Amino acid sequence: MTFLRIINKSKANHGADMNTKSKARELRKNMTDAEKLLWGKLKNKQLGGFHFRRQHPYGMYIIDFYCDKANLAVEIDGEIHKYRKQYDKEKDEYLINTGLKVLRFSNEEVKNDIESVLQRIQIYLKDRLLL
Repeated sequence: MTFLRIINKSKANHGADMNTKSKARELRKNMTDAEKLLWGKLKNKQLGGFHFRRQHPYGMYIIDFYCDKANLAVEIDGEIHKYRKQYDKEKDEYLINTGLKVLRFSNEEVKNDIESVLQRIQIYLKDRLLL
C-alpha cells in the first residue's frame, strides 16, 4: 500500500525530486505580490469551479499555478524573467510536451488588470470543458 502511495505522489508531481519539492514549499511561503493577488482569485475553486495549486512541482520545474483537471500551467513573469528567456522557453517546451497548456502573464498585467488575466484563464477553461 505504501508503495502505491509513493507511485501516485510521483505521478502527481511528474517525478519531481525532493529538492524541487522543497524549493516549491519555500516559494509558497514567499510569493510575490502579483502571485498573491492572482492566488486570491484562484484558490478555493473560485474560477469556474476548477482547483488550482500554487508553486506546484512538476518534473524538474515549479509551476506558479497548476490546474490538473484542465492541464493548465499559469506562469507569472517578474523582473527576473527578463534575464532567463532561454530557461522559460525550455520550461514551456517541457510543459507543452507533457500535454499542458502554458499561459504567461507579466507582474504588471496581474497587478494592473487582474480582470483581463482572469478572463483569459476562464476562456481557456471554458474551451477545455467543451472538448
